Amino acid sequence: MSGDGAVRGFLLPDLGEGLTEAEILTWLVAVGDTVAVDQPVAEVETAKAAVEVPCPFAGTVAALHGAPGDSVAVGAPLISIDTAPSGAAAQFTEPGAVVPAARPATGAEPAGAGNGRSAAHGARQGSGAVLVGYGTGEGARGRQGRRRRSRAAEGPRTTASAAPSAPPAQARGDLRTPVVSPLVRRLARQHGIDVTALAGSGGSGLVLRRDVEAAVAAGRVPAPDPAPAGAQDGGERIPLRGARRTAAERLARSRREIPEATVWVDADASGLLDLRATLNAADPARPVGILALIARFCLLGLRRYPSLNARVDSGRSELVRFAHVNLGFAAQTPRGLVVPVLRGAHALTTRELAAELNRATARAREGTLPPGDLTGGTFTVNNYGVFGVDGSAAIINHPEAAIVGVGRIVKRPWVVGDLVAVRPVVELTLAFDHRVCDGEEAGGFLRFVADCVERPGIALGDL
Repeated sequence: MSGDGAVRGFLLPDLGEGLTEAEILTWLVAVGDTVAVDQPVAEVETAKAAVEVPCPFAGTVAALHGAPGDSVAVGAPLISIDTAPSGAAAQFTEPGAVVPAARPATGAEPAGAGNGRSAAHGARQGSGAVLVGYGTGEGARGRQGRRRRSRAAEGPRTTASAAPSAPPAQARGDLRTPVVSPLVRRLARQHGIDVTALAGSGGSGLVLRRDVEAAVAAGRVPAPDPAPAGAQDGGERIPLRGARRTAAERLARSRREIPEATVWVDADASGLLDLRATLNAADPARPVGILALIARFCLLGLRRYPSLNARVDSGRSELVRFAHVNLGFAAQTPRGLVVPVLRGAHALTTRELAAELNRATARAREGTLPPGDLTGGTFTVNNYGVFGVDGSAAIINHPEAAIVGVGRIVKRPWVVGDLVAVRPVVELTLAFDHRVCDGEEAGGFLRFVADCVERPGIALGDL
């Protein structure tokens, strides 16, 4: 925060490990609005996730530093707030009592009305928010759940001074766009749809994906530019942003810095499929997938071959081995490839591991994973078999030391004893940093995982 006099500039905070900027998705306030301590003022999208940014002090919005679609660097001004008593604090006489403010009419309600806490009280107490998107007393809740609860608690809205000639967007008491998911906003932006003009079909008027798609189908889309930007250069130019930009930078860095090698092996997946069927028949309410089982085998393998659960500290010429396993797994989302991380995965049971994989995958696709759940991995598993391919030499997720890849399971001829039979076969690959171990250890790890796939009972010796 910086600023002179009563106007204070709120600088974009550090939103997570390794993040240097964020793209403004939408403003939740407008110039002239009154905000309370820890009230979200903007929703931004980082390379990791879409999050709401709360303002740490109360007052009247003096300036917005950027428009939706603009990128703001960490440490750069995001919003300026006039904290003078005549702005925010003077309009509250006691908690819960609202007096119309003497400021230019915008039709926006004073933030905090009916919530039992005045802006003046908030300014005296100061901000307690320590995580992006969460206020002092709310804890780690989902953004949409918090938004719905806060609306229900506000009660009747009170406006400052109504301006009959004000446009509808300014006459609303709540300037937040009633959209369920950041992905819905992105879809609307891609098609040039103004979500504030849509009547949401969800609860409390929330705009859902089907509402945007209906608007597109109804022809409420600007005519496409006949000459896309960059077409004169022989091709369309598409900016790398968000998750795609981060993935591009990380993969390029991995190729530059890590001397990787790849080993692979085919395995008879009959035992793996039998194990999955047995587990799911025993408890259908908590299904276990192929990825969860192979991840479990990898976790067991890392006990025997800990060098693969490590990273190289080039500055000190040291190998850093971890006693814990923060398991990353590649997930394809509408925003691009991301790698959610399950912290302490080594301590989870197989069913807990499966449940966490499903939860994190769903939230990654919705764009609601917090930045902390997308950083800090120590080992990664990539199931590219879901794309219908047999094998791939995956790129290591820098700065980790290894990544296991799983191809599709397909029936092939397989030698069983002295006979040829048809068996479901899967190809497993391991890309590893040759600085952390040699081929013997890498091959031993992958062979152990393959043996567990073929004969899952082997894993019992490591449980």
